[in-house]
This record gives sequence, C-alpha cells and structure tokens, in this order.
Amino acid sequence: MQPRETPKSQSAELLNLAAERAIRYVDSASARRVSPSSLDLAALAGLHEPFPAGPSNPADVLNQLEAAGSPATMATTGGRYFGFVNGGMVPAALAASWMAGAWNQNASLRVMSPIAVELEDVVLQWICEALGLPLDCQGGLVTCATMASFTALLAARHALLRKAGWDVTENGMFGAPPIQVVVGAEVHASVLKALSMAGFGRKRVTIVDADSQGRMRADRLPQLSESTIVCIQAGNVNTGAFDPADEICAKAKEQGAWIHVDGAFGLWARVSPKYAHLTRGIENADSWATDAHKWPNAGYDCGVVLLKNGDALRAAFGINAAYLEPGARREPMQHTPESSRRARGVELWATLKSLGRDGLRELVERTCALAQRFAKGLQDAGFEVLNDVVINQVLVSFGSPEVTREVIRRIQEGGTCWCGGTVWQGRTAMRISVSSWATTEADVDRSLDAIVRLAAESRSIASRA
Repeated sequence: MQPRETPKSQSAELLNLAAERAIRYVDSASARRVSPSSLDLAALAGLHEPFPAGPSNPADVLNQLEAAGSPATMATTGGRYFGFVNGGMVPAALAASWMAGAWNQNASLRVMSPIAVELEDVVLQWICEALGLPLDCQGGLVTCATMASFTALLAARHALLRKAGWDVTENGMFGAPPIQVVVGAEVHASVLKALSMAGFGRKRVTIVDADSQGRMRADRLPQLSESTIVCIQAGNVNTGAFDPADEICAKAKEQGAWIHVDGAFGLWARVSPKYAHLTRGIENADSWATDAHKWPNAGYDCGVVLLKNGDALRAAFGINAAYLEPGARREPMQHTPESSRRARGVELWATLKSLGRDGLRELVERTCALAQRFAKGLQDAGFEVLNDVVINQVLVSFGSPEVTREVIRRIQEGGTCWCGGTVWQGRTAMRISVSSWATTEADVDRSLDAIVRLAAESRSIASRA
C-alpha cells in the first residue's frame, strides 16, 4: 500500500507544527536538566512496536516523536553540556539545517545540486583562510574527524605507494611495499580506527613517547622516509595539548615523510592570535582532519578533510561510470569516500557566514576563558586539576578513583550539567570540555556549585565508609 499523498496545505501545517515544537525545545534547553530523567528514558520503551501495517497521520508521527524524543535528548543545545567535546549549534546553522532539509539535496555531484557543491567550494576556501592553511588545498566534507582522517590516510597511502611504483587502486594492498606509520603515545582512538580501516593495522604502528601533557616528543622520533606517515595531534582530547608541529614537521619533511594532522577541535585554535602559537608549524603538514560540529558549532554531522595534494584525493576516490559525466570543476564524490550524501555544507556555510572571522575567534577565546574559570573554581575548592589548561579542556580528580567515579555518576544523574569520565596517564579523572557557543559564565558558576557540592558529599560518604 502506497502512502497517501500529502496535500500542500497539510505539508505547510506540518512544517509549522514542527517549527513550533523545535522553537519551544530550543527556548527551554537552558532551563531543563541536561540529561534525561529515568522516567524519560523509561518512556522510550513505548517506541518499540510492531512495524505499522499502514500509513500513519504525519501530525501524529511528529507528535509522538516530540513527546518521546525531546525529553530523552541530551541538552547539547543549552549551555551546560561539557561532555565529549560536543559543540552546540549556532542559530544560523539551525535555521540553515531546516532549509537544507526542505531542499533535500544530494551533494555528490554539481549537476545534482549546484547550490550544495558551490557552498562546499566556498566553505573549504574560507576554512583554509581562517586556519592559515595553503589556499590551494583541496578537500571535502564528511561525517566527522574519524572519516576525515580515514580519507586523508587513504589519499596518503595512494600517494606514497604511487611514489614507490605501486598502484593501490588497481593492485590493492596485497604485495604492496610497506608503509611505516608513526603516532604519539596519546594518539586519539579515532586515528587508530582510521588506520585500521585503511589497512595499516593498530599493532603495526610505531608509537613515540609523549610527555606529561600528552604531547609527542619530537626528540624520540624514529628514522623516517618517503614511505612514512606521521600522525600528529592538534588538541589532545583529554588535556587539550598540542604536539610540537613545528619541530616534527621540519624533521619529517627533511626525510620526505607525509604528515597528517588530527585536529578534530584544536585546529580551530589557529583563528585566535592568543592561541595560534600552540599550532605553529601545522601549516607545513600534508593533510588535516577537523570537525565543524565541535568548536565552530555547525551542528552534526560535519567533518572536514583538507590536503595539499588534491591529485591524491582524486586518485584515491575517483569513481567512473557511463552515467557519471565529470565536470571541469570539483565534484564532491571524487574527493571523499561517500557518493550520495546530504548537503552538510549548507549549515557550515551559514555558521561561518554568521560568525565571520571575529565571531569564530571570540567563540574560541570565550570557551577557553570559561574552561579557565572552571579550573580556578575547582582548585579554589581544593580539588586537583591534572592538566595545564591551555585551551578548553579541564581534567579534575576528586581524590581516589572510587570517589571520582562516584562524583561523575552523581553529576550525570543530577542533571545540572553533564561531564564525562576518563583515565589520564593512570589517574581516574572527570573531563570538562567547554565547546558550546551557548555556555555563559552563569552556566559555569551554576555547574561549579553543583560539582563542588556533590564532590563534598561523595568525599564525606567515602570517609565514613
């Protein structure tokens, strides 16, 4: 049975209803608890029903979605979510997302969506300008930094093997000349995942020692060659620390190695004169991966990959078929693993256009200042901050591993704010990531009050046990 055709008037009514519910959700996000309550989570069981035999009224579908879904979300749209370096969504990005949904564009080819591809061209150029990267870089938009690193590493693999006389596109990896991969001891798990998917293996990488903040030690680099990929980090996910790119890139370039930068959030520090020194030398790399859904707050999902050598991208991801007539200009599906995909460049363009260079800089600097406010408040309360707070990441210990884990549990259940746990060089810690444009000093102070109170209670209970 085919779904009944929806009259235009009903479509407009449905869109107005969706807009009304969405506006109400956004307006209330800062006032509600950050995590869902146990009752909200229990209500999700009502979604598990047999697949409907026939069509449902679209308004009823939306009402059910809003009733069950909105209370069960994490309030990342508000200002008190500090988990996983998750950004918010600036107003222009949210509005543009609605427009992109209405357009329903396939951004794989220019002929499929001229506007989607044109906006991608614009934002890739803007990002190079904002981050001080070579203006002739080529790249693409993917789902996340994991896929951005995966894309860059496949292109690097193709380029290095071609230099060694091997065509990996035609011959695959069986019998291919070996490629050495070098990472730091605090490499992010997403890079290891990307390396594994690219066929390099997690156990075959060469691991370089890191210092107490997680920075790769340039003095411990092994002998490199034209068959080496060095993965460096711009913004450690725990401490926010940066590998010394200037020194590493200089050594790697002398020996002909390819340098890839995992800059999921830290790469955006380059927009600020106050923090750009942390990234000195990163412009000398060969490829970069970052997320626009983290610090720029463009909304999910939006990863960015950039390469100096655009030919390597096209060689690795080119696709040919009789019905696909490539144009003279950049075609997204020839630069990334994906073919058909949504037009995520629409939200990214709206984000960068609405912020501009000054707004992006202010966003980075303000969230870093709020992280410092967190660190000072925690230290003043007698708790140990484990990292040098260089950008927007704070690691704090509340004493023993058991007490720290209990504090994290109480914070997450309490709903005032949300912070995640981690283990940093053997120490159990809570991680605070200040990434949202919506976070204010009042949000930080309210969260600090809750954290300090719950930590004091947890310590008191532990001392009596």
